[in-house]
Amino acid sequence: MNSQIADILRKTDTSGWKEVRVEYAHDFLPILVPPACETLQMKKMPCLAHSRDEIARALNKPTASRTIPEIIRDKGKPAHEVTVCITVSDITRPVPYKGESGILQPLTGIIEQAGVRPENIVLVIGNGMHRPSSQEERLAMYGQEIVDRYRIVDHDCEDLSSMVLAAETSRGTMVYLNKIFFESDVKISTGLVESHFMAGVSGGRKAICPALVNTTTIQKFHSVDFLEHPRATNLILDGNPCHEEALEVARTVGVDFMISTTLDNELCMTGVFAGDLEEAHLAAFEAMKEFVRIPVQEPYDVVLTHAGYVGRDHYQSVKAAVNAVPAVKDQGLIVLFANNVDQEPIGSREYKTLLHLFKMLGPENYLSILQHPAWKFTKDQWEPEMWGKPLRKVGSEGLYYCATQIPEADYKIIPGVAGWEFIDPGRSFASEKEQARIMLQNAVIHAAHHPRFEGSTPRMAFIEEGPYAIPMQES
Repeated sequence: MNSQIADILRKTDTSGWKEVRVEYAHDFLPILVPPACETLQMKKMPCLAHSRDEIARALNKPTASRTIPEIIRDKGKPAHEVTVCITVSDITRPVPYKGESGILQPLTGIIEQAGVRPENIVLVIGNGMHRPSSQEERLAMYGQEIVDRYRIVDHDCEDLSSMVLAAETSRGTMVYLNKIFFESDVKISTGLVESHFMAGVSGGRKAICPALVNTTTIQKFHSVDFLEHPRATNLILDGNPCHEEALEVARTVGVDFMISTTLDNELCMTGVFAGDLEEAHLAAFEAMKEFVRIPVQEPYDVVLTHAGYVGRDHYQSVKAAVNAVPAVKDQGLIVLFANNVDQEPIGSREYKTLLHLFKMLGPENYLSILQHPAWKFTKDQWEPEMWGKPLRKVGSEGLYYCATQIPEADYKIIPGVAGWEFIDPGRSFASEKEQARIMLQNAVIHAAHHPRFEGSTPRMAFIEEGPYAIPMQES
């Protein structure tokens, strides 16, 4: 901790400050903020009183689609010969799959009741470019009964032998798709429908592209042309190239049925939507979008936010930083807390290398490298590019990244100000939670008295729901 930070912390009196609760795993960190700090909140989405009944209703009365038993019957072969593939999300998405109140047991139950043998049902994990799943993660996500009863396979975007050429899009993308999913008689997608900082909204067609395609297809989906497009952002579908490319791939492949859920920020199920891939997905989108939008009349000097469940590593935490951009002024401050509990708290080896390159070059020069004709698309290059969006707004000294799971030495490759800057190196803590609380509390105190405000009191806001909320400036 440098002397300037220590001096600010020593001189600040927080006795008149108020408390907010910042999400921390299944708990909260009590953090004091200045009394004028505004809390930006989503509209409360009511939880389903009986999620099991709602799942059954959605499956039995699907939107713009035949029921699953009718789909199986119409495949032109005995039900016991029909093969079914269900694409599922990995551990980075809190989809309510597990147990009797989750979506997998009712879904597979209907499939088996229609006469399909359990050995003909395969779950393919749509990893996209994420790492393979562990056995512990499969049990945590899908439950013991599902793991024991069905074959589960990780999609590998770099293994062309596990894929087939399935489509060529109007943009000229040659799409290789997971062979198991493509060759199955019945193709079912599952997932979570929430705002997405590139594709507008998650779920639906994204369970196919980029989840089940090859690296080259993902390269187009995550290209500079797509990601820097002004309509490739939260809650926008029309004219969004990421959405349109993914939808075209999914249409060409042909998905027989979709079931997805919506959740609130406490991961409580608020809706179940099943049926036609496009119609049911749009119904979910329409149901959730007005709850997540937060109108902002004037941006703030300081924004406090958190990475929520999705921020299991630095790679995923960028969503919270990008979503905070509309709420913060140019050269303001973003204080971001992340609970990076993943086995790799920063991300993959490729991501770490690219992130270090990004930090050395800065956002604009990094983007120039990606656009150079000699540059070869590299796995995970797009996430450092996305970190460029908040950093272009607030500068490298304007983003505070607080995560205790990342060793202090590893922050040398991470852009922004390290949370360890706000921790006295000689101090001991009773728990990691207390260490995280002190790190974040001191970061907030320093932000509220940052020298760039020249002694004036900055306007501050706390985004209560973190990456799930979408602040949008009203024009």
